[in-house]
Amino acid sequence: MKKAIIIGASSGMGRELAKVLVRHDYIVGVTGRRTNLLEELQAELQNKCHIRTMDIADTANAIDILNGLIAEMGGIDLVIISAGTGHSLPDLQWPNEKDTIDTNVLGFTAIATTAFNYFVKQGHGHLVGISSVAAIRGSRYAPTYNASKAFVCNYLEGLRHVAMKTKLPIYVTDIQPGFVDTRMAQGDKIFWRASTEKAARQIYRAIERKKPHAYVTRRWRLVAWVLKIMPNWLYKWA
Repeated sequence: MKKAIIIGASSGMGRELAKVLVRHDYIVGVTGRRTNLLEELQAELQNKCHIRTMDIADTANAIDILNGLIAEMGGIDLVIISAGTGHSLPDLQWPNEKDTIDTNVLGFTAIATTAFNYFVKQGHGHLVGISSVAAIRGSRYAPTYNASKAFVCNYLEGLRHVAMKTKLPIYVTDIQPGFVDTRMAQGDKIFWRASTEKAARQIYRAIERKKPHAYVTRRWRLVAWVLKIMPNWLYKWA
C-alpha cells in the first residue's frame, strides 16, 4: 500500500483528497490547525488515517511534526501541500499580509524542502504543491496572495529541475486550481467554481499520471492562456 501525507487537510481540497486517497487504498496521514476537524475526518475514514495538529507558519514545529509523522507511518511515498491562506483587503493590512507570507511562502518552503530531502535520502517519492491560477499575474485585490502563489509555482519548478539532476524517481507536481468552493472563493458572481470533490478527483488523476503541472478544473487552462498573453494596458482594467 502506498503512503501519503496531506498538509492542510482539515477542510477544503485537502480534506477531499484524503477521502480519495483512502478509497484508492492509500495509508494517509493528515495535518491541519483545527484538531476537531481532523478527528471528524479520522472518524469518517474509519480510523484509516493518522492525524497531527500542525500550523505550517510555525516552521520549526511543523518540520518536527512532519518528520515524526513520517516515522510513525514507516516511510512515505507522497506528500501533498494543500495548506494555504489569503486575504483580500485593498488597504493592505500588514498582519494579514504577514499571515499570507508566513503560511504560503515560509510554511510551504519548510514542508517542501523537508519532504524533498527525505525523498532524496529514500531514493524515490512524489511532492505535490497546490498553487493557483492566481500565480500567473499580480492582483490589486490580493497582491500578496498572488505573489505567494507565484513563489510556490517557481519553487516547485526549481525542485523539479533538482530532481532531474539526481536521476532518481522523484516527481514534483504543481496543481494550479481556479475557483474551488472553499473559504477563499465565496460570492454570487464567481464563475467556473468547482466543488472540492471534483477538484480532488482531478488532482488525484494528475498525481497518478505524475504530471509536472495541471490546471483544476481543466477548463482553467484557457483562462491561464488568456492571462499570459493579455497586454498590461488591458489587464489593468480586468
